[in-house]
Amino acid sequence: MHWIDYLIFVIYMLAMLGVGVYFFNKNKTAEDFYVSGRNMSSWHIGLSVVATDVGGGFSIGLGGLGFTMGISGSWMLFTGLLGAWLSAVFLIPKISHLGHKHKFFTFPQIFNHFYTPRVALLAGIISAIGYVGFTSSQVLAGAKLASATIEGLDLQTALIVMGVIAVVYTAIGGLKAVIYTDTIQWLILIGGLVFIGIPIAYNAVGGYDAIKATLPPEYLSLTNVSWHQIVNWSITIIPIWFVGMTLYQRIYASKGEKEAKKAWLIAGVFEWPIMAFMGVILGMLAKVAAVKGMFAGITNAAEMDSEMGLPVLLATILPVGLMGLMLSSYFSAILSTADSCLMAASGNIVTDIIAKFSKKELTHKKELQLSQIVTLLVGFFAILLASQMQNVLELMLYSYAFMVSGLFVPVIGALFWKKSHPTAAFWSMLLGGSTTIYLIISKNKLPLGINLPEHLDANAYGISVSLLLFIIISYYHYNKNGKQNGIQNN
Repeated sequence: MHWIDYLIFVIYMLAMLGVGVYFFNKNKTAEDFYVSGRNMSSWHIGLSVVATDVGGGFSIGLGGLGFTMGISGSWMLFTGLLGAWLSAVFLIPKISHLGHKHKFFTFPQIFNHFYTPRVALLAGIISAIGYVGFTSSQVLAGAKLASATIEGLDLQTALIVMGVIAVVYTAIGGLKAVIYTDTIQWLILIGGLVFIGIPIAYNAVGGYDAIKATLPPEYLSLTNVSWHQIVNWSITIIPIWFVGMTLYQRIYASKGEKEAKKAWLIAGVFEWPIMAFMGVILGMLAKVAAVKGMFAGITNAAEMDSEMGLPVLLATILPVGLMGLMLSSYFSAILSTADSCLMAASGNIVTDIIAKFSKKELTHKKELQLSQIVTLLVGFFAILLASQMQNVLELMLYSYAFMVSGLFVPVIGALFWKKSHPTAAFWSMLLGGSTTIYLIISKNKLPLGINLPEHLDANAYGISVSLLLFIIISYYHYNKNGKQNGIQNN
């Protein structure tokens, strides 16, 4: 890159750190740090939600899908739209009321309210593990982009640089800094894609005629996707809208139910079709460029990682100045998700795990300091984890699957089924999540050499195990104890 591009990029990074420093002086309590004082507007929340959900992992991951399968890859984010609107209708009316009434900070506090502290502790552990994985996936996405576009920068160095920047401004600024930087980052990303990335890439590869002549016909079809791929995306992504700690924090941070619902509707529309098609189209343009030999001398197009196609395309076609702006756009997406996931993991550890074992009450100042220290430590661990992984989308979807298979059934049961029992919630979480992780590690192989169908995600089996256990154990206790099912009703 030219020195002008470096200057633009450095100014952007310093601006993000500046936002963190600004809010560092305004955070007085853990409530300020984790839920922004509970007074955020719907547009700030909505843009923050979509920036978090469609951030670096999906931006780079969608480019990879566009590179390998064309515009049908956009269906992945259609499940995000469904999840957003379903949760706006069914989840927010219940959670917004409870969160403001009981001053909740985290998602597992819902389990403490409806079930027991033991159940809430397990939920906190599962959520924290999942969000550490999310954070790592975003740092890895940023490192891939940086190493592909900045000459002489290797992946491990990029991981450290990206990770430290994201961790520091999140740890010092809290959720309000995250939400405001998300809004800025989202606007930068949209502007970069609409006015820089897509138009220049489209012209560079030769326009529609070149696309049609270079790519197989199925790349331009919305049906180039299997039914089991749609199922896998659906059972992984839709439920996350009901168990995502980052989303619960934003429900609590909203002024009220009406603002939260509007924010979720805004987020759904931006996810699909807007971001979905932008992401896969850029991935397709990268595929065209690779096939036409535009990456010759840079990388071997036949063997390149599909997720590297988009970063390499940008590095190849963008002129001085615009490269810095576009790079800032993609780093905006990455940081907007990394910071939110880091906040979620930190909140789980401080509120749902450490607080369970702490025997003394902390002052507001001490609680805030603990939150910032834990955020730093979790962030550095996420960087270490990212250094051991290679595929952004794989790491992110594994983290999603682990959380969803453990937490989705118990939270739906708590909110909508009066026969739900704490013991059922505990075991369905533990064995549902464990089933998914085991199947992922063993590549869908059961003991005794039994192989499960490979086309279904391990998460499908994890959720099934969780649901079966939840129903059986809840009915057992319901029949044993009559109508005393052990959950609270308000």
